Amino acid sequence: MTTLPLRIGTRGSPLALAQAHETRDRLIAAHPHLAAPGAIEIVVLKTTGDRILDRTLAEAGGKGLFTKELEEALFDGRADLAVHSMKDVPTQLPDGLEIASFLPREDPRDAFFSRSGGGLADLPAGAVVGTAGLRRQAQVLELRPDLTIFPLRGNVQTRLSKLDAGEVDATLLALAGLRRLGLTGRITAVLEPETMLPAVAQGAIGIEIRSADDATRALIAPLNCPETATRVTAERSLLAALDGSCRTPIAALALLDGDALHLRVKVLSNDGQRVFRAERRGSAAEAAALGADAGAEIKAQLPPDFFTP
Repeated sequence: MTTLPLRIGTRGSPLALAQAHETRDRLIAAHPHLAAPGAIEIVVLKTTGDRILDRTLAEAGGKGLFTKELEEALFDGRADLAVHSMKDVPTQLPDGLEIASFLPREDPRDAFFSRSGGGLADLPAGAVVGTAGLRRQAQVLELRPDLTIFPLRGNVQTRLSKLDAGEVDATLLALAGLRRLGLTGRITAVLEPETMLPAVAQGAIGIEIRSADDATRALIAPLNCPETATRVTAERSLLAALDGSCRTPIAALALLDGDALHLRVKVLSNDGQRVFRAERRGSAAEAAALGADAGAEIKAQLPPDFFTP
């Protein structure tokens, strides 16, 4: 039996709170007794990634910057579960913690915003694209080496305000977050995976718990989306095989059609001029193996110093 209140750990950004509220609402739908006043408490924590805004995540230390404090809260009992954007979660979790449930995945594509209208191909030569993510930077430069990249961090509202202020000519954001925040009306274009392959697990929300907490595991079990779990497993298995981090432009997308899984992978140099691709097809049950195999294929092609910061 779970002791109430059930405490949901989350970052304090508008998007993180929207994801925590979605988790709360799904928990109440699955367990009506949790609708009682005070039965669920949302615990807001500031992470290292939220504090560091003057440099890119790669420079600050890579993945884990948005999860460390949430995981500490799980360990010390301030939270019973933590809600994460799975693209921010390292492939290796601390001993004693696990991702026990995935909410249904949102659209994983990237959204494009431009002050001049049109898509990436319509930007004039020399236009400034604001993005701090190496994956987006590398794919922009792969397609348009004539563009200028400006490191732009912050939440959705911050980045759009800098676009409005003319600090950049265009920027990119995850479509999933915009949909969850109700901010899709400003999108100039949605970039298809053939143009901009998404980040590993982009659009997926994972719920992390203490491995020994069977009561919380039982509560969140009805929230799990098997399709999302399969797709994310393939993509994260690839990432683990590559030993990838925020210092490396890695893009991947797994799609599931019935039991048929299709995984596409792309690893790039930071300037977008060297590109390594792999593709796998198989059954849903082979998700982890397909990801690991695709990762091994690409890793065998990479120069020895490719992952060196």
